[in-house]
Amino acid sequence: MNKPGRAGAGKPKKKGPQVGTGGHGRRALEGKGPTPKAEDRSWHVAGKRKAAKERLDAARAKSGRGGSDAPVRRTARPKTDDSEMVTGRNSVLESLRAKIPATTLYIASRIEMDDRVKEALSLATKRGLNVLEVMRPELDRLSGPDSVHQGIALKVPAYEYAHPLDLLDAAISSGRPPLLVALDGVTDPRNLGAIVRSAAAFGAHGVIVPQRRSVGMTASAWKTSAGAAARVPVAMAANLTRALEELKQRGVFVLGLDGGGDVSLPGLELATSPIVIVVGSEGKGLSRLVTEKCDAVVSIPIESSTESLNAGIAVSVTLYEVAKLRAESGSKG
Repeated sequence: MNKPGRAGAGKPKKKGPQVGTGGHGRRALEGKGPTPKAEDRSWHVAGKRKAAKERLDAARAKSGRGGSDAPVRRTARPKTDDSEMVTGRNSVLESLRAKIPATTLYIASRIEMDDRVKEALSLATKRGLNVLEVMRPELDRLSGPDSVHQGIALKVPAYEYAHPLDLLDAAISSGRPPLLVALDGVTDPRNLGAIVRSAAAFGAHGVIVPQRRSVGMTASAWKTSAGAAARVPVAMAANLTRALEELKQRGVFVLGLDGGGDVSLPGLELATSPIVIVVGSEGKGLSRLVTEKCDAVVSIPIESSTESLNAGIAVSVTLYEVAKLRAESGSKG
């Protein structure tokens, strides 16, 4: 007796030779020709780079004047980059002395007046800032739950960043070889302030900070710059590696600072060329992606007893050497 089959099961397949397609699928087996070059593939990195260069050349040809007259570009301000509140009598007074851009000075009602509060009021009045007397609960809310305001606070507006290519355009217009500084993973605002101060002292055209995992132009950075932030523009790059690549496409050499670099700083050959100096954090140094974009990795000779220099000092030493070599080159010419 035959065993009944399972409901819904199909008929068993017969073994043996199968009927072919009669050659109808030969086209699927044919080759598609030689593999195109990397730069001819639109999805490849080389293809994207070629397309970007073509767009840049087309824009320059259209303007007829080169990159110095490129349109102004602005990066969107990060959502977290809102107004900042500087709290505490010493901090507020130091910020006003450093002429940090501010909009409003808040004073708690019935505050105990001392010399610091009196001077802060005087400086704010001379600068034409709004001076508002508020109740302490309102000042607590404005300052934040973890802030000790001591009855006084200063509202600092969000910093308006430039675009990295704006800095290059301004440098080209100045008639001097572009000299920029970029930060990779530096999170200490005091280091940023010191770098801005050194950039102003040695003739750099601006500083570039990435949008993520990096410090911005806070009140602390502004104070450390000792007023230099009013003269040296700071740009924000949405992606630092992409910004460095755009600068390279316009003839700027990227120099990374690292203790294990293959090029020594004294007598740097590229000093008289358009350059951007990239410095990393003291602990991690330059990131891998940024290092790959560098045309050279420069090391600063130091004593073996000193492990490394912090970002602010490393940039200051490098900018001094570049300024010295450029001055010597100008005197010899």
